[in-house]
Amino acid sequence: MYDMKALYQAKSVADAVALRLAHPEAQIIAGGSDVLVQMREGKRAGAELISIQTLDEIRGVAMEDDGTIRIGSLTSFSHITRHPVIQRYLAVLGEAVDQVGGPQIRNIGTIGGNTCNGVTSADSASTLFAYDALVELTGPEGIRRIPISAFYLRAGKVDLREGEIQTAILIPRESYEGTHGYYIKYAMRSAMDIATLGTSVNVRLSADKKYVERARVAFGVAGPVPLRAGTAERLAAGREVSMDLAEQFGQAVREDINPRDSWRAAKDFRMHIAVESAKRAFVESVRRGGGDL
Repeated sequence: MYDMKALYQAKSVADAVALRLAHPEAQIIAGGSDVLVQMREGKRAGAELISIQTLDEIRGVAMEDDGTIRIGSLTSFSHITRHPVIQRYLAVLGEAVDQVGGPQIRNIGTIGGNTCNGVTSADSASTLFAYDALVELTGPEGIRRIPISAFYLRAGKVDLREGEIQTAILIPRESYEGTHGYYIKYAMRSAMDIATLGTSVNVRLSADKKYVERARVAFGVAGPVPLRAGTAERLAAGREVSMDLAEQFGQAVREDINPRDSWRAAKDFRMHIAVESAKRAFVESVRRGGGDL
């Protein structure tokens, strides 16, 4: 059923790095929700695999001493959605990954696999971009941490260097503290489908809930890699909360996104969805934050 050359089982992160160096063409496998399907389709015939599935040291969610939320790369989507730290401080990420596939996929699929694929449609990606997530990579030179925006190089390609594996996703305290967010996935079907467009917005309101201190908006499938819409973010900063601002915020995303034509949707349709979903996600984020709209 699975045509593979070899399967190596990593016993630790250090062992996984050593196996990567010894077998540079080998594919890392965690949950297997992508790799095994591709192998059954004959797309990876004769592949070498390095399994990191048993490495509990890179699984789970934790709050670090400085308030950074640490999500181990082997953490499943369903675990992220249910974890108390995520529910309290970063509920929008739990809601976003809860829209990946069906229950079986969410139980085995991992946040590391979702981001390391490098695809712009990953349901986790736009929210991680909107929260300035950092990607932790462990390799022969030690630990390297880079912004997620630098991790995505181009469609299907991420910045994984020789011998490296991704070990965690980090959300700094200053990125999530006092914020409320909302994610909208537009797809051809309501379940078990890849996003035609993904939109994640979060806002931080003033103490009196009347002004936007900060707004973030990021998209999946609005370009070859996930991206932020900085024009809309700058437009909203310091402005009074209003439906007019929400409308302007949505229109402003046009300046920074570049959706493409595909069999799933035309470029113009994706642009329309982006404007409307940015507006709606902004409104819901403000409401979740206690603003009156």
